[in-house]
Amino acid sequence: MSDPVVEKEAGSVEPAKETTPVPEKKKREYKDFGHEEEKVTHAKVDMSQIQLKAEDLYDKEKVDLETIVVDDVFKLLQCDENGLTDDEAARRLELFGPNRLESEEQNPFLQFLSFMWNPLSWVMEAAALVAIALSNGEHRPPDWQDFVGIVTLLLINSGIGFYEERNAGNAVKALMDSLAPKAKVKRAGQWREIESANLVPGDMISFKIGDIVPADCRLTEAINVSIDQAALTGESLPQGKKAGDQCFSGSTCKQGEAEGVVISTGPNTFFGRAANLVGQDDDTTGHLQKILAQIGSFCLVVIGIFVIAEIFCLYAGFRYSYRRGLDNILVLLIGGIPIAMPTVLSVTLAVGAQQLAKYKAIVTRITAIEELAAVTILCSDKTGTLTTNKLTIDRDTIRTYGPFSPEDVVLLAAYASRTENQDAIDTCVVGAIGDPARARAGIKLLDFKPFNPVDKRTEITYREESTGKLKRVTKGMTGIIIELCTRNKTEELENRLEADVEEFAQRGLRALAVAYEELDGDDFEGEGNGFELIGLLAIFDPPREDTKQTIDDAMALGVKVKMVTGDQLAIAKETGRRLGLGDHMYPAKVLKDGPEPGSRFRNLDEMILDADGFAGVFPEHKYEIVKRLQALGHLCAMTGDGANDAPALSRANVGIAVEGATDAARSAADIVLTEPGLSTIVHAIRGSRIIFQRMRNYAIYACAVTIRIVVCFAILAFAFKFDFPPFMVLIIALLNDGTIMTLSVDRVLPSNEPDSWDLAEIFAYAVAYGLYLTLSTIALVAIIIRTSWFYDKFGVTLSGGATQAFNHNDPQLHAIVYLQVAIISQALIFITRSHGFFFMERPSFALLGAFCIAQLISTIIAVYGDWGFTNVEGISGGWVGIVWVWDIVWFFPLDLIKFAMKATIIKYLRNRHNEEVAKHAKETGVPMTRTTSRAASIHESLYSNRVSFIRRAARKVGFGQKISMKPEELQRFSSIQAARTGSVLARHPSRPS
Repeated sequence: MSDPVVEKEAGSVEPAKETTPVPEKKKREYKDFGHEEEKVTHAKVDMSQIQLKAEDLYDKEKVDLETIVVDDVFKLLQCDENGLTDDEAARRLELFGPNRLESEEQNPFLQFLSFMWNPLSWVMEAAALVAIALSNGEHRPPDWQDFVGIVTLLLINSGIGFYEERNAGNAVKALMDSLAPKAKVKRAGQWREIESANLVPGDMISFKIGDIVPADCRLTEAINVSIDQAALTGESLPQGKKAGDQCFSGSTCKQGEAEGVVISTGPNTFFGRAANLVGQDDDTTGHLQKILAQIGSFCLVVIGIFVIAEIFCLYAGFRYSYRRGLDNILVLLIGGIPIAMPTVLSVTLAVGAQQLAKYKAIVTRITAIEELAAVTILCSDKTGTLTTNKLTIDRDTIRTYGPFSPEDVVLLAAYASRTENQDAIDTCVVGAIGDPARARAGIKLLDFKPFNPVDKRTEITYREESTGKLKRVTKGMTGIIIELCTRNKTEELENRLEADVEEFAQRGLRALAVAYEELDGDDFEGEGNGFELIGLLAIFDPPREDTKQTIDDAMALGVKVKMVTGDQLAIAKETGRRLGLGDHMYPAKVLKDGPEPGSRFRNLDEMILDADGFAGVFPEHKYEIVKRLQALGHLCAMTGDGANDAPALSRANVGIAVEGATDAARSAADIVLTEPGLSTIVHAIRGSRIIFQRMRNYAIYACAVTIRIVVCFAILAFAFKFDFPPFMVLIIALLNDGTIMTLSVDRVLPSNEPDSWDLAEIFAYAVAYGLYLTLSTIALVAIIIRTSWFYDKFGVTLSGGATQAFNHNDPQLHAIVYLQVAIISQALIFITRSHGFFFMERPSFALLGAFCIAQLISTIIAVYGDWGFTNVEGISGGWVGIVWVWDIVWFFPLDLIKFAMKATIIKYLRNRHNEEVAKHAKETGVPMTRTTSRAASIHESLYSNRVSFIRRAARKVGFGQKISMKPEELQRFSSIQAARTGSVLARHPSRPS
């Protein structure tokens, strides 16, 4: 059943009821809330010339299949109401392609290899080649041990990344699957059922209640048709459709039956345009990949400088043999590259995803957790997200005009509603009385007139069982109901009604008038004593119960919330006021037209930042809003539930599909909520910030260890010709990474503001810690080599009873250095994970336990590791005690270094950033957020291999095929399809029969 308040009657003029006096009453205009009816136009071209030029069809001012009269549609598409012939349909299918969305399948093997294609992996792969291929000769075999260890690290890293990515959904596939598989089409005058994929522009199709519209079409016949397109356009109510209206592919017919002519298929439909926007930015690099690129570049620069220095110093200066120099270079490559960084971060994110699952949030793109911590703006769809998508009577705004109370008016309106096969209006009215049985309790139904598009009202005649009186109630559009009323209708009443309807319209509330009369006698079909207007009901889509609290919580966390809805401006403003979101909202047209002249906004960016929301938006508008906010330096989250939200969900840094979302929205989203409401998002934001702190702590640690290993062993080589075994560095890396994995469950406190990767701070801390730890090792080695102090004080000796390391590469000295580096390097994590003194913030038991186990293993290796191939010999318990005490003494000042850095360099960096923000805001009028500092590295393209290098490789070796569906322009609905359809037909005119 069509909805009486969504008929396209806005602006219609209701004739005043004539009276016997000559003076004519003024005609009243009741602005019932509905959709403005677009006037049909003619194509501004000579329709006798079918050979249209493509450039004319690109001009929407001349032709638009959405709005031109249906006769012109038939002329443009060269078809008639008898349908196409089979031959013509086959020809068009070849020209326009099938009516489905194609998805690109990636070869799994190449996808796995893609995770080994980035600068960090390249260096480790180079190290593996050095170990197995270049490390030959001088009567020594290839370095199999290092080779196996390096390859193992690479495979673990790639395996985790591959597993996570293969679990992600395919948005285009979900969109395709939701299209109707079958369609009823007229071919050569005969109706038949075919695969919907075989529909072409110009086909005549038919659909009825319960059917999914198989392609974008213009209706030629419509009998009481109501279409639910909420999942496409965000409109909260099913829309009544009549002949000439457009219906979208993927929408559902809720009532009636219709015939229409197909105007677009496949990727050119409204539905297909949404799919095309999803993944349009596949060639961009994710936020976490950009950060990894910058951290990786930092490590590579440090390693590169010292590798080059070693090549010149060791070979040219010290005249090292080929193999000895390679071993020293391998130490820098293996120890300096944080190859396990992607793996550690993946484990941290995976554990975080499991924790978010406890709050009923499913993470489909694992790196979205990191980006959620940095989100500064949350763009939320309204229908079904902020609101329940269930119409409700707003009891606070019920207007009464007769002797009945608001409760009486609601009950009488429920009498005049169906209790079975209800439409949306009847459902909400009957639901407003609490118990649906009350809608028929105490009365005997004698006659019921359901809603129809002509009368635009419902009516019930009943006998009241308690009194035996016959009564009649009607409800419907305000203008229709007031014209029926003859009793107690005065000028004052009409003025009051008109003002109330106007107020409702301004607030985005749909008005439903209720009238009542009594009948004399027992003839239920007889006339009554005249209808009397008794009330006006306000119908709206109410906010979810927890939405207001969720928005308040999000704002308390520093996240600005903006409403982005396909519904009308007045509805958006009213919803914003009810939620405390604000009502500074604008229609979508401002995104094209910009601020009005003389407004307080200098440019569109200022307006978008100030806005509390936008109304009347379509997929490309949502996409554009998110894109502009990102260009201003914000990280955006977008919530939604329909196919119309899919492009923006895909474009946003974090797309969030709410409970009950369509497959398209869920597949395009990064996080899927499985419980109603948005409260889960606040839990997810807090959880993501905890995870972010863990990753930041590791990033500082990883960079510090890179400097510590590279600088330390390079200086030892330069100063003492000290050759540390590469395999021992690999063991240090493995033990370190095994311990650091437990950071994924470490105890940390989330930030109350959006997090950001301030890499200058991270690198500053890393340099300070790395150089200090380097000093601790060099000081120990210098004392052992230059003096016999440890022998004199503690009686410890080296290989062969030596009191000091006359042999700079004494196997026991190697073991001592190994143990010293392994202990204090791992202990550094307790410094980087804390903001104050390390002992003031208790670590998790997992981290503490892993640290103890790793140190036990390191100590056992140092004592018992008599491995000839690594030139390591076990040391005595005395040396173990010396190394432990040495590291403890050097460990405590690390906190002081942290505080000194905060008071000097870190403070300077933050002040400089604040000055840049203030300067930018003064010059442009648009405040620059903290996220602006997340500018992409110039090397980031090296990390986007999965969508560039691998695709090129796949094409070259013949794996799969890519089907491109990118439109030349993004305009509302039909302009792209008009251009393509008309131009293709112009180039390939129909063959004469």
